[in-house]
Amino acid sequence: MTMINNDILRRLRFVFDFNNAKMIKIFAKAGREVPTEEIIALLHKEEEEGYKACNDTTLCQFLDGLIIEKRGLREGAEIPAPVSRLNNNLIFKKLRVALEMREEDIVAALALAEVQMSKSELSALFRNPDHKNFKECGDQILRNFIRGLSLKYRGE
Repeated sequence: MTMINNDILRRLRFVFDFNNAKMIKIFAKAGREVPTEEIIALLHKEEEEGYKACNDTTLCQFLDGLIIEKRGLREGAEIPAPVSRLNNNLIFKKLRVALEMREEDIVAALALAEVQMSKSELSALFRNPDHKNFKECGDQILRNFIRGLSLKYRGE
């Protein structure tokens, strides 16, 4: 089952216990104004009335806003332009940056979700796609990483 951007947004909202106002504030940090109604529509499940699909640009702006919220904007840096094509590797990388996680932190979060991964397997996910040792991040890895974050920040 492919991870849907709306699902990622819902899971991250749960992990960090964000309310609608906090979600709006995070989007604003990335330069995007999102009304409460849109937040609610993005958080609906596909089969629910009022569901609005979360495109890659929207999820990217949320993740960039999360980075700025958690770490601040680098001196002299501008809000990054959102990418129009996100993949699991980029989502994983943005979460890693936002949470200032080192390899051992990520390995520990994955272990909470009962997934064993070596540091070399992990570094392959963060390599440049052109690198010979680059590895695509599957939905299962991303899902388990977010689950590990949930266990880390929220407990069982």
